[in-house]
Amino acid sequence: MTDRFTDVPGLRIGHASDSGINTGVTLIVPSAPVVMAVDVRGGGPGTRETDALDPSTLVERVHGLALSGGSVFGLAAGDELVVRLSAAGHGLDIGPGLPPLPVVPGAILFDLTNGGDKAWGPVPPYRRLAAAAFAALDGPDGSGRLGAGFGARAGSRGGGIGSVSAILSSGHRIGALIAVNSFGEVYAGEPPTGEVAFPKLGGGLPGRNTTIGAIATDAPLTRAQARRVAMMAQDGLARCIRPIHGPFDGDCLFMLSTAAETGTGSMPLAITEIGTIAADLVMRAVRRAVFGPGC
Repeated sequence: MTDRFTDVPGLRIGHASDSGINTGVTLIVPSAPVVMAVDVRGGGPGTRETDALDPSTLVERVHGLALSGGSVFGLAAGDELVVRLSAAGHGLDIGPGLPPLPVVPGAILFDLTNGGDKAWGPVPPYRRLAAAAFAALDGPDGSGRLGAGFGARAGSRGGGIGSVSAILSSGHRIGALIAVNSFGEVYAGEPPTGEVAFPKLGGGLPGRNTTIGAIATDAPLTRAQARRVAMMAQDGLARCIRPIHGPFDGDCLFMLSTAAETGTGSMPLAITEIGTIAADLVMRAVRRAVFGPGC
């Protein structure tokens, strides 16, 4: 075990960044379509295709996930991933002679005020960065200033991406990949209680908001069960970031199951364990993104 997100079988990850613009993109592409759910807690989210993940909707499995900096401009990373996956033959079969239709949810974080050169005119860089991240699939999986977390801030510190994993009692694997761009401070220990210390906003948008990421397991989950685990996993953010889930945040966590057969999913006690360990991993991934791989 390398203690990284891609320890979960069936996942590929690609990062790309631009140091001049101070931003980046991270793509998660499974080797086969996956069950996916999402939980959005922040007051200022930026998402793509999340309605399609509701258990009441039609499509049971999805084909990729795009995480990006760039605020609303970064949503274009998902468009590029759709095109790349379709060209590679991945997606829903809609008939002879027609391109397959990939389902690609996504989320963005706000890194527009981080000092990089954002004068990109009518062509934002996020499709280009997504193409580079797609070309880098199967590349290194690690923690630090990578991909969607390249230009991130975490309160008064630099942000980044944290990648961690664990083994469940069933023998299944579970991992978390979190891009930390939080409005609140990240704490290596238990966050303080009482008064809240706010960063100085300078009269404008805070520019330090939104923690986004994914948890994945090869344990079987239905879409409803995956959503419950995503909800439980959000507790990991509250254990290390203060304040969290406020008006300035767009906090959004996706939950993936790579199991080939879903069936009835896992038993309730197993769901409880998966969700609890997911929250632990989210906390560790946040700390690893900010404080380094020793966390």
